Amino acid sequence: MKSYRRELTFNLPARRGFVNITPQVKAALKESGIQEGLLLCNAMHITASVFINDDEGGLHQDFERWLEKLAPEKPYSAYAHNGYEDNGDAHLKRTVMGREVVVAVSGGRLDFGPWEQIFYGEFDGKRSKRVLVKIIGE
Repeated sequence: MKSYRRELTFNLPARRGFVNITPQVKAALKESGIQEGLLLCNAMHITASVFINDDEGGLHQDFERWLEKLAPEKPYSAYAHNGYEDNGDAHLKRTVMGREVVVAVSGGRLDFGPWEQIFYGEFDGKRSKRVLVKIIGE
């Protein structure tokens, strides 16, 4: 069994945003040479997320509105976590959107269903954060 590891780095200029990282993940898979196995992709920061969904702008706007209703950024005083940093909402948003995805690798390709893409979700941006891509298989 082979193993491959790559880190991707993101630095979004806004506090929140979604980035389709499928091309970078596919490039890592190609570089790994693995044809059959599993790919793990996870955010390495507690205020960021990796998830699978459709690459449709309206859906991304819906995520933003929905998450802001669930855990509004302000008032900062609404969160016991806030104090050193005002990012209590970002921790909750990450919990809802998830930490990682696992995708089957078949024939050297991501074994996706229709419309599935991998996204990086940022909830407390304006600084560099890492995403791990770990692939195991043959």
